[in-house]
Amino acid sequence: MATKKQSNTQELGFEKKIWKAADSMRGHIDASEYKNVVLGLIFLKYISDRFEQRHRELVDEGEGFEEDRDEYGFENIFWVPMGARWEEIAKAAHTPEIGKVIDEAMREIEAENRTLKGTLPKNFARQELDKRMLGDVVDLFTNVKTAGEDGTQDVLGRTYEYCLAKFAEQEGKNAGEFYTPTCIVQTLVEIIEPYHGRVYDPCCGSGGMFVQSAKFVESHAGNISDISIFGQESNPTTWKMAKMNLAIRGIDADLGEHNADTFFDDLHKDKRFDFILANPPFNLKEWGGDRLQDDPRWEFGIPPESNANFAWMQHMIHHLNERGRMGMVLANGSLSSQTNNEGEIRKAIMDADYVEGIIAMPDKLFYSTGIPVSLWIIDKDKPQKGKTLFVDAREMGTMVSRSLREFMPEDIQKVAKAFDAFREGTLEEENGFSAVVTIEDIAKQDYILTPGRYVGIPDEEDDGEPFEEKMARLTGELSKCFEESNRLQEEIKKNLEAIGYGL
Repeated sequence: MATKKQSNTQELGFEKKIWKAADSMRGHIDASEYKNVVLGLIFLKYISDRFEQRHRELVDEGEGFEEDRDEYGFENIFWVPMGARWEEIAKAAHTPEIGKVIDEAMREIEAENRTLKGTLPKNFARQELDKRMLGDVVDLFTNVKTAGEDGTQDVLGRTYEYCLAKFAEQEGKNAGEFYTPTCIVQTLVEIIEPYHGRVYDPCCGSGGMFVQSAKFVESHAGNISDISIFGQESNPTTWKMAKMNLAIRGIDADLGEHNADTFFDDLHKDKRFDFILANPPFNLKEWGGDRLQDDPRWEFGIPPESNANFAWMQHMIHHLNERGRMGMVLANGSLSSQTNNEGEIRKAIMDADYVEGIIAMPDKLFYSTGIPVSLWIIDKDKPQKGKTLFVDAREMGTMVSRSLREFMPEDIQKVAKAFDAFREGTLEEENGFSAVVTIEDIAKQDYILTPGRYVGIPDEEDDGEPFEEKMARLTGELSKCFEESNRLQEEIKKNLEAIGYGL
């Protein structure tokens, strides 16, 4: 056990070292650019280490297959050409040509691996990138073992994730394009439980939903090969980040051949999925809905051009199979808005008995915005027909900085266990936290889905003191406070009179 703890500490130190080195380049290039530099290097080091590990195994076998591409492909290992291997990059670390060497390595790897075509950054030779600092970062990577029999091959995967979070922290409002806080993703995954089948995210950002889904399967003694990953992303840079993030985790994913707008170029148009997890852009305006009035995805009503929230929701419901389950993050306005057909769409989805649960989350969970959000849990085959679970988690979570709150593991488990118990029919409702409500009762509230309407207020803790005794004690304490106030008032009057300012 001690050895494992030491290993974790060393890994965390490596993550912080990489971030410190990355941060040192901030003054030389734009934040969005140095993000690509660092994440690209992490990816290059990872695939090179995986290749070298397999290469050594083949050399040790002595059959002469170490340069046979097929021996790598069936192990889901990318082929790394001779000139692109990390040992060649390390040799050039402190030469003026280091940027050109890395760019060429990226080009060679893309040329030899079809699935990486157009994915890898090739901007290391740019003049404004300090080559001395770049060489120092290369040294850091060179001096860490990241793939081997001792299980440390996950170090760079966690480093990639750590750096994504730090970049999100720095970029603030722009971070929403590529990063969803891990605690929110974990909450959705624990509720949706994607053990096996097809998992889809139509606005996948850097792929965080998929990474956490894979971790969930592994943590529950499942096999990652039991899930198939499908996604789409419109931003070209973010799409590349997602491809690298998933490859570094050994996750085989179909994100399409290119980035694309989900509404106008649905790359998985004919597919239906077992699980969908997504954090679409909040309250997206002018998304082109006026050109999609007759789209078959709008089963529950035409979403307004002024807000894409219910366009995203209907797109996802359209892609669920007959027993599919999904979880999505939406701005709280989606729970109660009655304007521009949104109220009618929400009513139609409720009447179809698809809404399994609504969770009101606390504020300050995102780097990009401080507003609170809600999680929608949709299930086309709900275990509890005609009922919806409302959870009010607004007072949960822990402030980890002046502006950022984190939903802690114990918070996630409390919410997830509420859903487990609800599905089993054993949930004991908790005032101020959870309530099970029928569709009929929701209809009486005009289909407004704000959890606070249904869960009530928390029960006051009973301290065991009888009411009469408590009132006698409190009035006695209040009387003493009044006496002390009168005494102080008289004393102040005397002091003022002594200096000629009597009242």
